Amino acid sequence: MRLKKYTDYALRVLIFTAAKKEGQLANKKEISEVFNISENHLGKIIHELNKLELIHTVRGRSGGIKLAHKPEDINIGKVVRSMEDDFYLLECFDCQTNECVITPACKLRHVLKDALQAFFQVLDGYTLEDLVSNRDELRALMQLS
Repeated sequence: MRLKKYTDYALRVLIFTAAKKEGQLANKKEISEVFNISENHLGKIIHELNKLELIHTVRGRSGGIKLAHKPEDINIGKVVRSMEDDFYLLECFDCQTNECVITPACKLRHVLKDALQAFFQVLDGYTLEDLVSNRDELRALMQLS
């Protein structure tokens, strides 16, 4: 299974924002510089995270982004489900495009479905707080003051 870069970058935006000191806003430019992601691409991700009500955007000269909820209230499994548009691991996962002749008797789809459920069960056990519990180390690596 592989997540899109879009999801990866969304998680990085959340981690970066959560690692900031209390009351500090994150901004697109600094996230772009730290992770070497284009600001244009980040703008789309930030817009999506805002629509999902995971972050709030603050307009203006000294604006930026902040988390919409406490890090312990942001579930990683929910974030991943929201950012990905499908979890079709194989053709047989998509009823509309499945042309595989062995689908009615194949056990692989069921095995992978169980694996996908296990994947999300693990992700559902973590929050953003779990990912940033080492804030000091993250701040140092991201060169945040």
